[in-house]
Amino acid sequence: MMRQLSGWIVSNRFLGAQEKFVQLNQRLLSAASRRNLSLRVVTNDQLLVKADRQGLQVETGDKPDFVIFMDKDVRLAQALERSGMRLFNTARAIEICDDKSLTALAIAGFGIDMSMTILGPKTFDGIGYSSLEFLKEIEQKIGFPMVVKECFGSFGQQVALAQDKEQLAGIVLQTSKSLIFQEFIAESAGRDVRINVVGGRVVASMLRINPNDFRANVTNGASIQAYQPTADESAMALQVCAAIGVDFAGVDLLFGKDGPVFCEINASAHIENIYQCTGIDVSETMLDHIMQEVGE
Repeated sequence: MMRQLSGWIVSNRFLGAQEKFVQLNQRLLSAASRRNLSLRVVTNDQLLVKADRQGLQVETGDKPDFVIFMDKDVRLAQALERSGMRLFNTARAIEICDDKSLTALAIAGFGIDMSMTILGPKTFDGIGYSSLEFLKEIEQKIGFPMVVKECFGSFGQQVALAQDKEQLAGIVLQTSKSLIFQEFIAESAGRDVRINVVGGRVVASMLRINPNDFRANVTNGASIQAYQPTADESAMALQVCAAIGVDFAGVDLLFGKDGPVFCEINASAHIENIYQCTGIDVSETMLDHIMQEVGE
């Protein structure tokens, strides 16, 4: 008789009360129950990392067979991996997906169509950009309108559209975060496609439309509907996931003049919206993939 596999959902204590996180955890717990998996939520404040000359220690009690890491605490993810745990997604994949500049570096040169992206010079919180000389080269290479994104951010937040030099300078001066600058894909203004990939397969997709904002995030008021991705869109989503090394992710694609254009990837994509508009519960596929990877 096979023993029962055990796992954790690692969630952020300080975001955990938000409805979207509660829904995500509940879907995963329900899918695990249907598969006779022992799964429980463990918050990041319960997993303090101790580092000393002996190495790393994380007070965990019994180690699970797998960890569904739905936080962005890369340091904790690395510590859990070093203690011998199998994470879905890995610490490295989470780090790349969470930092838009690392995402651009990871997929550049793989033949993936993406908006022209320029990584802004690094600055520091409380320091900001005291010189804007570097913007001249960016303006020349990308032109206007231009998308400006903080390297870290979710739900379309920390993303702005600069129509001219004055707007661009204003956006940059208002932040002390590291930035990337991207070509604006006008054909896709207010529209994008979210494709959920699990274990190297496209499992669900939805179209997001926002007539009042160039950002198509649901948080910003976009409507959603079920969508059948084209062969090129599916292939791009799979290629991005393979290049970064994710087990599962939500890949956002734009509509370019000559086909899909990569926008962003989310290693801990929320799956409630895509369930509501497609009827597909991505958590089911996620648990099947995990069982295949760690099952006995």
